[in-house]
Amino acid sequence: MEPRPRRRIEREFGVPFPGEILAPEAWTNTALKRLPDRGPLAWEALFGRRAPVVLDLGCGNGRYLIGSAVWRPQCDHLGVDILPLVIRYATRRANQRGLANIRFAVVGGRELLADYAAPASIAEIHCYHPQPYYDPAEVHKRLITPEFLLLVRRALAPDGQFFLQTDHPGYWRYIRQVVPVFFEWEERTACWSDAPKGRTRREIIALRRGLTVFRGVARPRAGLCEAEALRLAQTLPLPTFDADRRLQELDSLEAD
Repeated sequence: MEPRPRRRIEREFGVPFPGEILAPEAWTNTALKRLPDRGPLAWEALFGRRAPVVLDLGCGNGRYLIGSAVWRPQCDHLGVDILPLVIRYATRRANQRGLANIRFAVVGGRELLADYAAPASIAEIHCYHPQPYYDPAEVHKRLITPEFLLLVRRALAPDGQFFLQTDHPGYWRYIRQVVPVFFEWEERTACWSDAPKGRTRREIIALRRGLTVFRGVARPRAGLCEAEALRLAQTLPLPTFDADRRLQELDSLEAD
């Protein structure tokens, strides 16, 4: 009897990376190198089928989204990030796992929702550890704003879900203030059941450092019309909280 081939499993900080590295002949191509100039993405054309779509905004090296693509083959997945380097890591890992239900692109989360997501077309939107931007001159780049939440609400199907997570207390206080205006909001006090050691690289690092990780799931509020949502958004503050520079060290560890 021939010996069974040894499984090739990657690890980050001792935690297995989802999926198994396959032989090169089974690899796929998951890079979405060119987005259309403008207009909604045709999900059926992109993936060759009709299936629920899962977005990860600021996906980093793809740990969460690749795991979801492995464990939920019935869903299609798109991960985006503004950093080409982390998208290269993500696509390489997804390619090595032979995944056909996932794509990655270099684009901002706000831009993706504003320019490429058709209304009510997304089953899930995930946003883990959005960058708080410590430099006061870059505060305007913070992702979670009332305008962004309107885009999330527009893109989600009526029964869709919006997942948020951060280890930044100031950001979390702001999220708790603005998200329930547009969504039914449920905070989680425990780790995600599918990844008790962390869904993302950042979460793994934060938990090992003993930091509190804040998590929540939102669903569009029924009965809130677009005009009223826009009016409410105009009454809400922008995310001008003070960024705790003690958390900057984790950003450098995450990038290593």
